[in-house]
Amino acid sequence: MAAVEAVLIAGPTASGKSRLALELARRLDGVVVNADSMQVYDGLSILTARPSAADMAAVPHDLYGHVNPAEAYSAGAYLRDAAASLAAAKSGGRLPIVCGGTGLYFKALLGLLDTMPPVPAAIREHWRGRLAAEGAAALHGLLAERDPAAAARIASADGQRIVRALEVGEASGRTLSALQAGRGEGPLSMARTVKVVLTPERPVLRERIARRFADMLAEGAVAEVAAFRAMPGAMGGSAARAIGVDELGAVIDGSLDLVAARERAVTRTRQYAKRQETWFRHQFGPDWQRLEGPDPAGIEGI
Repeated sequence: MAAVEAVLIAGPTASGKSRLALELARRLDGVVVNADSMQVYDGLSILTARPSAADMAAVPHDLYGHVNPAEAYSAGAYLRDAAASLAAAKSGGRLPIVCGGTGLYFKALLGLLDTMPPVPAAIREHWRGRLAAEGAAALHGLLAERDPAAAARIASADGQRIVRALEVGEASGRTLSALQAGRGEGPLSMARTVKVVLTPERPVLRERIARRFADMLAEGAVAEVAAFRAMPGAMGGSAARAIGVDELGAVIDGSLDLVAARERAVTRTRQYAKRQETWFRHQFGPDWQRLEGPDPAGIEGI
């Protein structure tokens, strides 16, 4: 292999990605670059399992908590931010260790997504207006007619992503799923990256998820959600979909006890991890090394 320009670490939530990235960054004089669509947002460092303050002080970390939760953030926006982060790492002589659970971000970095077209303001305003007037469920039904593949992976309550799919489709004349299956330009070369996906055994992952949420509660997740709900516009953005916001919000409102909230959040997290596992299994080919645990010794090519 030619000189490695980056190490990519993907995997389901709670699989140990951040721990592995931290260790590699220490060994290889690296910088950890976030590739998780929830960890980009400010306000939920505990619930989104962002690296701890101590970890972030130990080695450089980038693209964590840099987006206002009231703002929309797309794969295209991430690609622009990540390209700048990768360039800065290179100029500083550091190896980027890209770590996260959002598969589309990795595809974007490797040039496996077509460039998203610009959306005229009139089209954007049209679909935002329809979302406000008709609701997410109605527009999800429309998306299912126009782009079944996109509708299948977007939740019927996720108004922002539904609208994004519809407006991109109208602006480009192609479905979002077709664009995402194409090939655009990315800042990383397939041949010069070491690609790793963590694949822990299901029982191990289930236990880690339960233990981690208990730790989140001990670290102050309820207070974090209360503060997040008070941030202007935060509850109307994508960050509000983070697992635990609704459950702990119900605790704050007095409609759910903490034990039930914890059980619901753990169940949702396990379901999410299963969907991530399925996605990585089907979307990441044999050039991605599979590791059961976050052990740097098992990685080839570095």
